[in-house]
This record gives sequence, structure tokens and C-alpha cells, in this order.
Amino acid sequence: MSDGSRKTFVGQNIRRLRIVSWRVFAFLSAAILSCSLSAQGQSQPSGASTPVEQQAPNQQTAASISGTVIDATGAVVASARVRLTRPDQSSSQEVLSGDLGQFAFANLAPGPFQITITAPGFAAQKVSGILHSGEVYIAPAVKLAPATLNTEIQVSAAQTEVAEAQIKTQEKQRVFGVVPNFYVSYIPNAVPLNAKQKFELAWKSSIDPVTFALTGVVAGAEQAQNAFAGYGQGAQGYAKRFGAAYADTTISTFIGGAILPSLLKQDPRYFYKGTGSTRSRILYAIANSVVCKGDNQHWQPNYSAIAGGLAAGGISNLYYPPKDRSAALVFENTLIGTGTTAILNLLQEFVVRKVTPHVPNAGPTQP
Repeated sequence: MSDGSRKTFVGQNIRRLRIVSWRVFAFLSAAILSCSLSAQGQSQPSGASTPVEQQAPNQQTAASISGTVIDATGAVVASARVRLTRPDQSSSQEVLSGDLGQFAFANLAPGPFQITITAPGFAAQKVSGILHSGEVYIAPAVKLAPATLNTEIQVSAAQTEVAEAQIKTQEKQRVFGVVPNFYVSYIPNAVPLNAKQKFELAWKSSIDPVTFALTGVVAGAEQAQNAFAGYGQGAQGYAKRFGAAYADTTISTFIGGAILPSLLKQDPRYFYKGTGSTRSRILYAIANSVVCKGDNQHWQPNYSAIAGGLAAGGISNLYYPPKDRSAALVFENTLIGTGTTAILNLLQEFVVRKVTPHVPNAGPTQP
């Protein structure tokens, strides 16, 4: 084959090869494109034209709480009251512990909680925490301690002790800080005195140094006026007058302030009023010369003072000079003594308290 023919043959073959190659390339390209479109079509879900839905968040899962109630010895406590409270709920749940002390709460929403356990004879116990979604919370064994015995004891001093304390206060009452003022109570609701205390008060009043001094002054005045002339003058006359005056005071104090008040259940003290109108206080002071407060705290006729005055006057007839003894004089002196008591009560109500130190605060007193 000539070179020209060979070239023509070769050229034709090359051209034919090119055509075949292009067709193969086009076919392969079409096949690849078709496969690609087919794969893409298969990966797209139906309705691909709509946006892809976002995945919904996980729903909260119900939680639960359980536990066991025991006592200090480790023994289970049955029928204990277990209450579950939640800050975001107005109502609470309550169960009783079982025979093995167990309790449980199911289907609970997550969040803070508090459990309160109570049982008769035990102190209340509380358990609190935060419950998570789906959590199975097992509370530590709740140990109940014995309840503290809260016994309210009203401690009050015995009536005798209170009265004794009030007497001690009265014994500090002295007019101008000197003259005894023991038989006046500035406490309107003072505790009644028992018989022993009435005798103690009479005794302390009788042996007070000021009592002896005042008796000496009275005896001196009587001797200067030659009262009870039968006693004579000089030291012997003064001694008789002193003895008679002291006997009058002591006998009257014991009979009218201790013996009869103990027998008749009456209080020998004057109870300071201190409030109200002047007229009411005057009437109160005068009335208290013939009335007194009984040990039952009720007002009643002052039999003790009246009978005591008569008894003391009758006894004085034993030691006064014969010409100064008479039954009429006894009654006369008793009436004078009642009037004197009214005057002294008026002084107590309006004057004496102002010049008596160590006086407790007074409250209202009603006759």
C-alpha cells in the first residue's frame, strides 16, 4: 500500500476512532448523569418541596420517690404518716408506711420536693431534695427519734410563800423610815395570811423598838398629867403606866390582829385604795374601821377588831387602878378606838403613803 493510500487509510481509521470515542464518551456521560439524577431522586423524600420538620424535644418522663421509715433501734415503723409537698402545688400527697415501713409516690413531675414523716410518740422528720425527670429517687432510711416530752409546768410559789414575801415587804414600811407601818397592804390583791403569819406579824409589831419607845412617851405623858393617879408618881408610877400602856398595845394587837382573825378567817390589815375620787376614798377609809377583808377575799364586818377592842378593854380592868375600872369605860374606849381607827385610816389613805419609803406600787382596791 502506497504511502498516500496508507495515509488515507490511517486518516479514515483515526477519524472513525474519533467518532466512536466521542459517541462512547457521550454515552458514558449520559449514563453517569442519569445515575446521579436517579440517586438524588431516591434520597429526596416525598414532599421534598416542603421544609424539613425539626425534631420535637424529648418529653419529660415521670419520676418516683420511695423509702423506708425506721426508729432509733432500726426497727421498721408501720403506719407512719408520710406527706409529700411540692412548692409549685397547693395540695399535698399523703400515704401511710406499710408493714415493713415502706412508702412510695409515683408519677411525679420533676422539681423540688419535701417529705414530712410523723408517727405517734416520735418527733417529725423531714427529707427534701430535687427530683429529676425519670428519676427513681430512693430516700435514705428515715430514722424517727422519740418525741421530746413537752410538758408545760406552771411553777407558782405556794400561797404561804407568797404571803411571807409580802409580809417581808410590809415589814420595811416605816413612816419617815422609823415608825412601823406593818398592818397596811399597798398590794390590793395581797395573799391572805395564815394563822402563823398573823401571829408573827403581831409579835414583830409588839417587840419593835419603836413600839417600846412610843409606849414610853405615852407613859411619860400620862405621868405628867397624873392620869391613872392610882399608880402614883416616881419611877414606880412610871413603870406601872408603862406596863399598862404596853399591855394595852400588845393585848389589843394579839387579840384583834392574830387570835380573832385566825379564828374568824379575817385579814387584820388595811388595804390601801389610792384611786378614785376623794369622796370615795374618804368613805372607804371610814368604812374600813368597821369592815375588813376576809381570808376569802370578800368584805365583811370587822368582828375581829371590834371584839378585840372589847376583849382588850375587859382585860385591862385587871391591871388598871380600881377607880378606873368599869364596864361602861370598856365600851366607851372601844367606840373611841373605832373612831381613832377611822382617823388613822384617813391618814393612811391621804398622807402616810407619801412619807413611807419602800412602798410597792399600789393598784385599785374596791371595798
